[in-house]
Amino acid sequence: MKTSSISLAAAVVSLGMALSFASPSIYAARGDARLEYYGQSIDTMIADFMQEKHISGMTMAIVEAPYIPRVAGYGESDTTKKLLASQGTLWNIGPITQGYTAAAVMQLVEAGKMDLHAPISNYVKGLPSAWSKLTVMQLLQHATGLADYRQAPAYDATREYQPQQLLDLVKDDKLTFKPGTAVAQSATNFLLLGMAIEATSGMSYHDFIWNGQIKPLNLTHTMFIEDFPAHAAIDPVEKTGMRHHMFTTDGHYINPVEPAAGYRLVDGKLTDAPPATSSSSFAFGSLWASAEDVSTWDIGLAGNEVIKEAAHRDLIYKPTRLDNGTVVPAMAGWQFTRHKGFMDIKGNAPGYSAYLSRFTDPDELVCVTLLANTEGVDLTDLARRIASAYDARLGSGNDPAQTSTYESVFGVKETVARLEKNIKAANGQIFAHFDHQMNAQQAGLTMRPTEVIVFGNPAAGTRLMQAQPGIASELPLRVAVWEDERGRTWVSYTNFDRIAERYGIHDAKTIAAMKAGVAELVRKSSSAY
Repeated sequence: MKTSSISLAAAVVSLGMALSFASPSIYAARGDARLEYYGQSIDTMIADFMQEKHISGMTMAIVEAPYIPRVAGYGESDTTKKLLASQGTLWNIGPITQGYTAAAVMQLVEAGKMDLHAPISNYVKGLPSAWSKLTVMQLLQHATGLADYRQAPAYDATREYQPQQLLDLVKDDKLTFKPGTAVAQSATNFLLLGMAIEATSGMSYHDFIWNGQIKPLNLTHTMFIEDFPAHAAIDPVEKTGMRHHMFTTDGHYINPVEPAAGYRLVDGKLTDAPPATSSSSFAFGSLWASAEDVSTWDIGLAGNEVIKEAAHRDLIYKPTRLDNGTVVPAMAGWQFTRHKGFMDIKGNAPGYSAYLSRFTDPDELVCVTLLANTEGVDLTDLARRIASAYDARLGSGNDPAQTSTYESVFGVKETVARLEKNIKAANGQIFAHFDHQMNAQQAGLTMRPTEVIVFGNPAAGTRLMQAQPGIASELPLRVAVWEDERGRTWVSYTNFDRIAERYGIHDAKTIAAMKAGVAELVRKSSSAY
């Protein structure tokens, strides 16, 4: 349903679609010591987020290239051993590993050992016939249609595998789409790239990453789980009453390089999540690193230290064109919004969540690394608010206390179409769809693309209205998709906590479920992966 009634559209907005377009009054300049966004400090943002998401430990690192002006730890990296999250804490960065693998592929291309447009069967032998024509580029693009071995019923992230054993989990699965025509992230794509790296370099994947990126960039806090005995500093505190003691006799244990324990949320409580083995995640997700080392690597990506040719960097650090001509705002795990020079990559692994955002425009050069030890947490919004504390122009201009806002990698029309599709797939009901740009045009006015979807789940909404009838003015839910003056696409909706506060709603379980459900709908609709 699309309405041309200006008064009706205005009424919908007044009924709770709280879009606040006023920007913060203070724009932090480079080097400014006052780091706040809408009056909230970075430390407060993180503390509140950790409490809400049940995160025991997190580290943050900030880049203002070429500097890393801030590295901070929050909470405990291991709740049993009482280890603190610190500068030296190692976290499984999961699929952020794709960025290192893609850089390794480009290093081999530059060495003349790999051809981006050659079939992967040139480098990895014995593949199923349906896979034989898949190219290296299609694997990097996640444009193959290969099933993800992590979704195979027999897959176990905690056991050891040979690469061929992982391939065997999905070798009989049909391609989900014609290669080169669509994108779907699959660990199998990077498994094959890892195997190709080993075949063409004559080294193990571990050694090629170590010699090509970890060692040249002096990443002393980046390694694989099998490197812990030689390169980490793990004090057996469980033998000494959960107190460190080795730092008193061995300087290697001062500010120790120690791995964080991983957790997952089960029935509202944190439970241990055994880490994935290197071999089970391989070239897709096996690296461990500190936040500062991820940020150091991030700075290294900007120049020719890792990838020599600018054209090769552009291939993996900008939107990619598929074989059918479609331009996709994603490549090798990275995603690219319409904010000039912005790119990010996420890492979700058993027990851990990771995120790296890069604002690479020369006028900005702010990057945020966040690593945490609760799995399945989307750190995108938190990182964006932190970046906005360094430069408010990086944010949406919406007050996060009132409105949750997420930048889409797509334009307004495609984001709306994806949102409607995902709402229906989640058994939600769409009640109305307002096109404010069209309404403005009919009134002889101009307006940037702005659309509102009104939707909900009657069962959940009814429970809230039974408890507090006044909340009916806020329901069904409303999500706005709009384009700002810089051409960026944002998806926003009223902060559920503020709604609950206004109406005295104490049904925390229902509110939490609604928040999580809408956040996932928005994330999925706004992302290429």
